[in-house]
Amino acid sequence: MPAKKHKIDPDSLTGKALEKEVCRRVRLARSRWKDHNNRACRAERTKAIALYEKLSSDQRERVPQELRVWLRYRSEKYFGRGN
Repeated sequence: MPAKKHKIDPDSLTGKALEKEVCRRVRLARSRWKDHNNRACRAERTKAIALYEKLSSDQRERVPQELRVWLRYRSEKYFGRGN
């Protein structure tokens, strides 16, 4: 029997947990991008942007710059602005 996946409710996340979830989502979207799986990449990117918008300016600064750049600029080039 496969292991159970723990579902995370994005609405209940705050503070460090929210920052970690944003980073995880962006990294997952980037890995989907590298695998040429555009549909999955777009879905993860949309979720990451929704969570990123909930972060305060201080929290946004704590997200690694490499992830912020990919989320905002590189992915916008291919997918357009967040829907």
